[in-house]
Amino acid sequence: MKNKVILNKDIKNILIIGDSYSTFKGYVPEEYALYYIGDGRCGVTSVEETWWKRFINETGANLVLNDSWSGSTVCYTGRQSPEYGYRSSFVNRMHLMIKDNFFKKNEIDTVFVFGGTNDSWLDTTPKGEIQLDNFKEEDLYSTLPAICYMAKRLREELPEGNVIFIINTGLDERISSAIKTASEHFGTQYIELSDIDKESGHPTVHGMKEISEQVLNAVK
Repeated sequence: MKNKVILNKDIKNILIIGDSYSTFKGYVPEEYALYYIGDGRCGVTSVEETWWKRFINETGANLVLNDSWSGSTVCYTGRQSPEYGYRSSFVNRMHLMIKDNFFKKNEIDTVFVFGGTNDSWLDTTPKGEIQLDNFKEEDLYSTLPAICYMAKRLREELPEGNVIFIINTGLDERISSAIKTASEHFGTQYIELSDIDKESGHPTVHGMKEISEQVLNAVK
């Protein structure tokens, strides 16, 4: 377990790349699928109760973009149709931001990558093997190479910034290990969560508070 992050820069301009855990209606790109919509699901009724809004309120940081898509996998192989899985994947969304020069244009200093949960849940998503170089397109259809590739590319985009992976509780151990190995190899960071209150596999309002507190404690 690692709950202490060494920051390269002060946290000022944040990008979140996430899945359902980080969604909220009106705060992610319009075409993205949502889980939290303010209807009281898992007890969450307000954006102020999400882990990331709590974190921002505590730190005073600026959230440049919450790029979180409910049901998305890190790798290209996801739910529903192959086209949907590819489009919603963490890797594809990262590629689009890199292509648009998003990181530099917005002076991003901190990226939180909070995913792997759907990759862990889906038996139909290939896990593959940990891979640290010689990435090919086909490798990115499997979870472990995709995680490692993201660590590599994000570090290249933010050589002096903070690239922080958040490891959910209950993940397939292979996914947790890939995040740790990739972070150690490429110089990114990770925060391993513990004892998060959940309902139907998703954080309750109390679980959101627990995530925020653990992330806050890790970066202080």
